[in-house]
Amino acid sequence: MADHFDELETRDPEQRETELMAALPGQVALAKTNSSFFGKLYADIDPMAINSREALQQLPVIRKPDVQDAQNAEPPFGGLNAVPVGDMAHVYMSPGPIFEPDGAQRDHWRYARALYAAGFRRGDIVHNTLSYHLTPAGMLVETGCRAIGCAVFPGGVGNTEMQVDAIERLKPTAYAGTPSFLRILLEKADEMGRDSSSYRKASVGAEPLPPSLRQWFEDRGIQTTQGYGTADVGLIAYESLPVEGMLLDEGLILEICRPGTGEPVAEGEVGEIVITTFNPIYPLIRYGTGDMTAILPGTSPCGRTATRIKGWMGRADQSCKVRGMFVHAKLVGEIVGRHAEVAKARFVITNPDNRDQMTLKVEAEKGDAALLDAVKQSVTTVTKLRGDVEIVAPGSLPNDGIVVEDARTFD
Repeated sequence: MADHFDELETRDPEQRETELMAALPGQVALAKTNSSFFGKLYADIDPMAINSREALQQLPVIRKPDVQDAQNAEPPFGGLNAVPVGDMAHVYMSPGPIFEPDGAQRDHWRYARALYAAGFRRGDIVHNTLSYHLTPAGMLVETGCRAIGCAVFPGGVGNTEMQVDAIERLKPTAYAGTPSFLRILLEKADEMGRDSSSYRKASVGAEPLPPSLRQWFEDRGIQTTQGYGTADVGLIAYESLPVEGMLLDEGLILEICRPGTGEPVAEGEVGEIVITTFNPIYPLIRYGTGDMTAILPGTSPCGRTATRIKGWMGRADQSCKVRGMFVHAKLVGEIVGRHAEVAKARFVITNPDNRDQMTLKVEAEKGDAALLDAVKQSVTTVTKLRGDVEIVAPGSLPNDGIVVEDARTFD
């Protein structure tokens, strides 16, 4: 067990799936009973019937704009909270603004699992450079470290020279924060002639980690892994050693859906990360994060058996302004839903002669003039814009999750 945070990580995948599906009806019932938002949304839903992935897929996907609209109408949480505000440990505010709560239970954000996989252990001193104000990033790492038994130096962001001084004197063994700030600290320490060699491991996130930068850290003796989480969900996935994709957190149900829809894609296809949580105070169910990824086949060589994903692969909430009108990813889903013959579609926006031109490329086994005309009519009806339609062979559209491609060039 020393190599793993707990026994959940090495469960048989079928056991994990069975246990998640067994817990799902209770979470839906909690949300419906204790949250006014879900009480209205699930008014006609029997929670006990939501006991499989197929049943879960019948529920609507909610996304950040839905949460923001609800919070504007019913502040502060839009009725998504399942406990009174006074029973929460903290209230955070992300850009939007969108408010997120946390609870007082141990490791509320479930981030200890990612830190443990990164090599953090009891007795480590962790230099936490994530922000402790407004957003939960700093506390997400803090509570994860405390669950493991690490001491935390809450450095936050900025004050680079003071933090370099603290690194030399306190000698933290681990770093948590963005990869770019870790490099800034190390280069500033070199510039000032200060010792920063105490770092042995780093858990980084909130921005991309290019392979060259990971290698730069490794060359300095710093074992570096990534964690991926959000302010509303907490930990979603994390890297383990050896690094081969990211492992899904044990406390979530993951779906990968076609952007703009709630329709799951085939394994290996890029789509939007849709998460169902078991959070008792903020029970997000079928929450579209807006981030894209794809499932990796097989299991991790580290011995953990959770679903693996490729990591962050772009944003699903795609939109493009065409001739004064916004074309959103969800509109593509609406068009595809009108035509059973269409498996997949992608708007491509170009501007020959500086005039916007919109073409919907659709994958269909058999394309004829009748289907072409029908889809073209749907494009006009759904988007309120005229556009061309091109029928292409199944599998010919790129597997990148993009359904609205802005291919315009501007001189």
